Amino acid sequence: MKLIQLRDSFKNAFAGLNHTLRTQRNMRIHFIMAVLALIISLYFKISRLELLMVFFSIFLVISMELFNTAVEIIIDMISSEYRIRAKIVKNVSAAAVLVSALNALIVAYLVFADRIGSLLTGLAG
Repeated sequence: MKLIQLRDSFKNAFAGLNHTLRTQRNMRIHFIMAVLALIISLYFKISRLELLMVFFSIFLVISMELFNTAVEIIIDMISSEYRIRAKIVKNVSAAAVLVSALNALIVAYLVFADRIGSLLTGLAG
């Protein structure tokens, strides 16, 4: 019985992820950028610590986008008319995504900038 409940929990979680990927353009962009970051990580053979930072950043951004989507759906369910507080809640949850995406950009810069610079210098020289 408990195994079936666990399976259903995972099924529901993947359904939520699938819904977000199908309906949210920004989530698709985040996934594309995540795959690109992982491909670049493999190409440059980054250290385990650097890979951990990349994975953490990816999961943080995706988690925040899922959270943002859930908040927007809840607000739309609660209130169909415009309310300033509903707008503020949506803006704050969107800001959480923005902050996590900025973190991911900083991590990407710290991990990849020198490597990409060296690669471009090698190609030009």
